[in-house]
Amino acid sequence: MLLDILLRLFFYGTGLFFLLLSGPLLVKLTSQVNMSEDWKTANRDSAHIAPDAHITSEAIVQVYAARAFNWRGFFSVHCWVSVKPKNAQEWTVYQIVGWYRYYQQPVLRVEVSSPDRYWYGNKPELLVDIRGEKAEAAIPKVQHYTDVYPYKEKYVIWPGPNSNSYIAYLGRHIPELRLNLPATAVGKNFLVKNFLLAKAPSGTGYEFSIHGLLGITLAEIEGLQFNFMGLSFGISWHDGLALNWPGVGRISIF
Repeated sequence: MLLDILLRLFFYGTGLFFLLLSGPLLVKLTSQVNMSEDWKTANRDSAHIAPDAHITSEAIVQVYAARAFNWRGFFSVHCWVSVKPKNAQEWTVYQIVGWYRYYQQPVLRVEVSSPDRYWYGNKPELLVDIRGEKAEAAIPKVQHYTDVYPYKEKYVIWPGPNSNSYIAYLGRHIPELRLNLPATAVGKNFLVKNFLLAKAPSGTGYEFSIHGLLGITLAEIEGLQFNFMGLSFGISWHDGLALNWPGVGRISIF
């Protein structure tokens, strides 16, 4: 009896393990991440997605995601927020950059920069683009919740807190963003201060999470997502029915 139970657990556990790794393996086989890039020479130019601050007067908030650098990109994206207040002539970028911890500096960076730069060779995808009055209302909240974010100097690549944990934290507190982070945003399920229950990053539902390693999300925008060992998978129905798969992200059904 005991042997039968153990064999079943091994069988199901092995199946789940390979199922979760199928997405990252597919990403590797399809060469979606350039492993030959050197971070010193990798492309960091603008992707020319964001409008020019010098000729656009309205307030803008944008959220971007790009494949993480090197092998991390098989599993995850790196996310950041770029804001341009009304009549501002420059963009300010808010993000977590983990390697600053090696220099005993805060990993939470707030810098005037290009809003849509390649992330070390990987082209960004625009996740959120809000403008006008809605953006004007959101920008002070981005600054406020950045100021009170509890992990300005802490970075743990897995399961968090990392760059995606910070962006998810902003989404939970800023409903204007209606933030729909992809399944590939590893770390988004890490909740601050070991809380077990919180709003989903979109603000349209809730999630239960144990240290970002095991949990479930049910929300209007995210749909139904399961988190196992930091990898998210599930189904969503916002903007069409889709599967959300580790490593791959959204797979539209119709």
